[in-house]
Amino acid sequence: MIAVVSLTLTAMAQGAVSGAKHSVATNSFWANWFVQADVVGTSFWGSQEDRAVSFGQLLKGYRTNVGFSVALGKWFTPGIGLRTKFNGLWGRTVVSDDKSTNASRYWTLHEQVLFNLSNMLLGYNERRLWNFIPYVGGGLGHSLTYNTDALGLSFGLLNTLRISRKLAVNIDLSYGLYGAAFDGNESHGDERRLFRNRDRALSMEVGLTYRLGRSSWNKTPDMDALNALTQSELDALNAQLEDALAENDRLMQELEAKTPAPAVTPAPEPVVVTAPVSVFFAIGRDVIDSERDLQDVAALVDVAKRQNAKLVVTGYADSLTGSADHNLQLSRQRADAVVAELLKMGVAADRVEVVAAGGVDTLSPAPYNRRVTVQLK
Repeated sequence: MIAVVSLTLTAMAQGAVSGAKHSVATNSFWANWFVQADVVGTSFWGSQEDRAVSFGQLLKGYRTNVGFSVALGKWFTPGIGLRTKFNGLWGRTVVSDDKSTNASRYWTLHEQVLFNLSNMLLGYNERRLWNFIPYVGGGLGHSLTYNTDALGLSFGLLNTLRISRKLAVNIDLSYGLYGAAFDGNESHGDERRLFRNRDRALSMEVGLTYRLGRSSWNKTPDMDALNALTQSELDALNAQLEDALAENDRLMQELEAKTPAPAVTPAPEPVVVTAPVSVFFAIGRDVIDSERDLQDVAALVDVAKRQNAKLVVTGYADSLTGSADHNLQLSRQRADAVVAELLKMGVAADRVEVVAAGGVDTLSPAPYNRRVTVQLK
């Protein structure tokens, strides 16, 4: 039931975290990793036990033991993550009511898919106190005592309670199913009866989660607002240019009126506009994010042609993601992508100067730094 509900809600994840209120930007691969360490209490139930087990019997000492678990995981979105989990080391093979007779040693290694329903249903909140996280997974179990192996499935509920930005308490309830020979006592019952012919483990774990490196998610930039700002800058430049051209015409008319004979009059110096136009990119990519940015660039190209001016194309990356060498290369690739568009607009290659600025943090939030600027020189 947990698996069905979780997989159904997965389809809701993208809409839940990408709405206007809770929209987040994708982080790099090295962000949002975590490690966990827990103390584990487990109750074991073997396939050889062809009888019902009550809740009270699950707590009997001859079938319970303590152990530990460690896990390494990563959140790929605020709602979906993966973790690799090791669990062991002291267990029970239930063959009698004597816990010393039942003592055994084992380990399990599982890969699990995590579904943070708190973020999926309520939207991403970095300061949320409690996160409710069902999971499902599969892996391998090995009995050290009996030298047997078995494939297994795991289901569970992970609850995390926030202590700080990096640290949380986790309470994990899990249920594992393994092949009948896992505990060294293989059942010869009806294999079609899934739960009757399996070794089982019911566990409760308490421990800590520590987040490695960057652990938060940035809101996506408001591209409409950013484009509106760019458009307003361009409108101001155009207005400035029109005023300058009108003043040039007026001066030319006055000069012609005062000169009785035709004369060669040096042309007025062109007005050079230096404010840049921005072209934005998605994280880690060199493909232009919005066609509207190219419209702004085309308008600036017209100004450059009228003023016979060169264009300076400067590429940037955000310094919060990727290495310095990677960001330098990415900023050059982004600048080259814009230069390719300029050439299509009729700008000669020798009229373009290209600069790769690498990773910067001059704008906030960080996605604003993933851009290329085009300005007159």
